[in-house]
Amino acid sequence: IVTSDNPRSEAPQAIIGQILEGVDAERAEGADVVDPDRRAAIAAALESARAGDVVVIAGKGHETGQERHGEVVPFDDRIVAREVLRDLGWSPT
Repeated sequence: IVTSDNPRSEAPQAIIGQILEGVDAERAEGADVVDPDRRAAIAAALESARAGDVVVIAGKGHETGQERHGEVVPFDDRIVAREVLRDLGWSPT
């Protein structure tokens, strides 16, 4: 799943297109899920994961905001992932 990180003033779809250009077409086959909405992309990844799968949410690390058009919007991958997992009925043991 490819999504946006900090698009700043760039179009998220343009950035995603550049990322996909760098992906080996053979490896990308079947993995063509693109969603510029980072929250939706994280949810899609976690919802599609099955037992034994590993979901890596890369890009933002410790950052707690997403910069778009000169504005930083609060956004923390860790919080979003916890919310999605909670909504899916998962709870840490």
